[in-house]
Amino acid sequence: MVYLSTACEGDLAQLVGLGHKHFIFTLKPGGDFQTHRGVLKHDELIGMSWGSQVFSHMGAPFFLLQPSLADILNDLPRTTQILYPKDIGYILVTMGVSSGRRVMEAGTGSGSMTIALATAVGPEGQVISYEQKQDNQNLARKNVERVGLAARVDFKLRDIRDGFDETDADVFFLDVQNASEYIPQVRAALKPGGFFCALIPTINQVENMLMSLKRNQFAFVEVCEILLRYYKTDPARIRPVDRMVAHTGFLVFARRIEPVSDPRGKELVNEVSIEG
Repeated sequence: MVYLSTACEGDLAQLVGLGHKHFIFTLKPGGDFQTHRGVLKHDELIGMSWGSQVFSHMGAPFFLLQPSLADILNDLPRTTQILYPKDIGYILVTMGVSSGRRVMEAGTGSGSMTIALATAVGPEGQVISYEQKQDNQNLARKNVERVGLAARVDFKLRDIRDGFDETDADVFFLDVQNASEYIPQVRAALKPGGFFCALIPTINQVENMLMSLKRNQFAFVEVCEILLRYYKTDPARIRPVDRMVAHTGFLVFARRIEPVSDPRGKELVNEVSIEG
């Protein structure tokens, strides 16, 4: 995605109307965007400055904006529960996902994390995404293509119990059922020192994950959850909003470490596996 000062053909555009109701679509010459508040012609939007106020044929006001990554992810067609931006941002920073990285994920789902990873690795990076269900992968492909990131993603359809084709990945993100059962396969795909994160739905599964990470010589383990609370922006009545995006899942982070025995005959990795 290229960010210029004016809207261009092929760009993803966001129209924000009354009550902050928004719509995201791709600008195409000759296209029309129809809402219950009137029609806006793509040809009239192409070439306009982002941030401009525009009006439908009925006179309804909208602002023409470039959608943020969070807007895009929240707007994705999906058949599975997606990760929220509050979780995705922390995952990307904690695992050092950046330009040129080679990143793997298992459990593509609807492709929200795939899009976030592909955005972060840039044109020089690569995302390899494994999924077991064909329907999920088909939808994820469409979502990734919609935002113009298909060239950065290699989709693979497989039961990950059989392992992965790749080795020496910089980062591995795991979001599958019974994730603790696949840590040996993940270890084989990660480079020494590589970053690992898993999204875990329940606390008893977190316990299973911690034991599996210790058995498979991972270290510097952290467990957290991300809570997000918004505040009303009226200067006269600043207070928390009535609803918040609270618990969505547990995040378990770790690093692949190579075991070494010290003179006492102990594997040092075990001394740092859980407590860090």
